[in-house]
Amino acid sequence: MAHATIYVGFTVPQLLRGASRIFHARSTLVVLRHSAFCYCTVNSTIKSKRKMDHLERTANNFRQEVISQAKVCGITSESETVKRLRLSIANKDFTFKAGQWVDFFIPGVSVVGGFSICSSPGLLEREGILELAVKHTVHPPAHWVHTECTLDSEVALRVGADLHGYQEGKGNGYKMGTVKLYYSAKNTSELLFKKNILGLMTAFPGKITCRFHVTQQSSQICEELQPHVTEGRISEKDLEKHVSKDTLWYICGPPPMIESISKLLYNLGVPRNCVFFEKWW
Repeated sequence: MAHATIYVGFTVPQLLRGASRIFHARSTLVVLRHSAFCYCTVNSTIKSKRKMDHLERTANNFRQEVISQAKVCGITSESETVKRLRLSIANKDFTFKAGQWVDFFIPGVSVVGGFSICSSPGLLEREGILELAVKHTVHPPAHWVHTECTLDSEVALRVGADLHGYQEGKGNGYKMGTVKLYYSAKNTSELLFKKNILGLMTAFPGKITCRFHVTQQSSQICEELQPHVTEGRISEKDLEKHVSKDTLWYICGPPPMIESISKLLYNLGVPRNCVFFEKWW
């Protein structure tokens, strides 16, 4: 059975990671239904009196044993608040699958970071390069990336949350479904990886679609983006037309947004076991 997958959120690395499954193994997008329990919170209460650090939050998640040294070989400002790091990995045994994150160890910083990988396994195989997108916050690892990290800075990485997929044609009964992304940001400059997303829509017509939402746009929207942009927040009206028994929902963003969208979906009759969200707080 084919499934539709809806991503709702403020960040999009998971879409790009999921897309790499299509390029490399023609895996179905519904594989996340089976693997998401490794890194998503399902049908739970989104409340916490104390913010846990990354290692506490992911203490029960699988991790590879190897910790690999890495060197920063590229730093790019994706927006005013997000930097993309290119990391050169010397260890030939370092591998990851689409959908994984890394423990990020910084010399002199006692707090361990946890960042989603935003590049494909293919880039690592071809060039020995892994990329991370890090938003500026006061959290020590993110703060270091934005204020102290330079070219040739040395760090260490350990891969966590191993995800396993099911390929089409292996007798499991699944076929590639469709992905609809609702992506909201303050303005179009904060829509990270928008060119990558437009490229995916072109490469997979009818299989991957996206609506960009901007809430505080003051400048003219470029012609390339205009057909795909809606001004205003993601609403119940936007989502209700996609509600069906075969649709899975993946939400990523700040906790209040996740809680709000989750309640909206439950009110629309979406079963709780069809709603997934990352637990990065």
